[in-house]
Amino acid sequence: MTVTVVPTLPTLPTLPASSRPDPLGVLGVPGEVNLDYAASAPCARAAADAVAELLPWYASVHRGAGALSRRCTLAYERARQTIADFLGARPDDHVIFTRNTTDAVNLLARALPAGTTVVTFAGEHHANLLPWPRGSVRLPVPASPAEAVRGLDAALTELRRGSAGTGVRAGQPRVGAGTRPGLPVLVAVTGASNVTGERWPVAELARVAHRHDARILVDAAQLAPHVPVDLAALDVDYLALSGHKLYAPFGAGVLVGRADWLDAAPPYLAGGGATSHVGAATHEVRWADGPARHEAGTPNLLGAVALAAVCAALTEADRDELHAREQALLTRLRSGVAALPHVVELRTFGPDAPRVGIVSFVVAGRDSAEVAAHLADAHRIGVRDGLFCAHPLARRLLAEAAARSGRRDLPPTALRASLGLGTAPADVDALLTALATLP
Repeated sequence: MTVTVVPTLPTLPTLPASSRPDPLGVLGVPGEVNLDYAASAPCARAAADAVAELLPWYASVHRGAGALSRRCTLAYERARQTIADFLGARPDDHVIFTRNTTDAVNLLARALPAGTTVVTFAGEHHANLLPWPRGSVRLPVPASPAEAVRGLDAALTELRRGSAGTGVRAGQPRVGAGTRPGLPVLVAVTGASNVTGERWPVAELARVAHRHDARILVDAAQLAPHVPVDLAALDVDYLALSGHKLYAPFGAGVLVGRADWLDAAPPYLAGGGATSHVGAATHEVRWADGPARHEAGTPNLLGAVALAAVCAALTEADRDELHAREQALLTRLRSGVAALPHVVELRTFGPDAPRVGIVSFVVAGRDSAEVAAHLADAHRIGVRDGLFCAHPLARRLLAEAAARSGRRDLPPTALRASLGLGTAPADVDALLTALATLP
């Protein structure tokens, strides 16, 4: 076994701004059209460069006195602070590193106080449907953002009243039976749909939740890559996101939010780093407070640093300009899809509802998996097909698309094209042309 020694390099002259590589430029393969950002975004140069710079120094975190370990520990904790700043975390919030959004939501599910009722909508990704305890309430998919706010208000009113059958519109679940008004309630909602890209009214939902003494978690996996997210401004209690959707595909995500439930819960993983004392007797353990309580084992240093590097680059960028550029591409794509008579877009809300760069659609009379394979093989275009880990929502939207279009030949699964940093107008046009010329 050999160790490659990396010598200290001389300080290089600073390149003029026009010559520096764009930290938000994304890596890719020439000729391949990647329109699958909503599944996993390509790696931003900022993330790749941060990892490459730290790799020669890679060592233990929180466990060593050597120069390498000290540098890695500093890099890890600086990453935590950078991400907290990027998300507008409050001073007493915890930023806990996880594997991804699914892991973060499961962590919070394990940390809920006894008796907590979780309220979600049926339009959620499976990561925000499946982890919650029995007795959770699933509200119907609303027809508009305003209906989402009204539906949540009615459900929480009934839940806090503790009586069934009043205050809820027809067709909404009866949520009061068997509940007790004083127990904790958590509302769990997406910030932007992974199926349609439609943005949910997070600030309004947070106000409703807090008016009923409930807390709110936002799944920001699809929101944070596209628009600024500020926990304090939105008054959100918890937020989860994935690095691999935020141009940092190195296996890290975060759960950010209020400390009390997290510090009172058993550790998500039991092991080294999560304790302040372990005695000789069985189960003689004092668990650490703070993020360490739920970060047992060797942490994903490179994932944390990569995610922080992208957060820092986005903080320095003109987010308004990036948003305007993406919206122009999204309009180009949606207009082009609407012009194809055999293609039907899926949507939850009205056609003009705010959304991020995600469009799901079906091709009449064609199997979605076969269309996706043809796009890849004949045109080198990558899109997603299926039900997008949101089966209840996708199936509902497919039925609504059939009713809205009057077509009976729509397939049982859909296609999804998603945009982001690095997407060009030519990429959108290539997809539209391929759809228009399907054999």
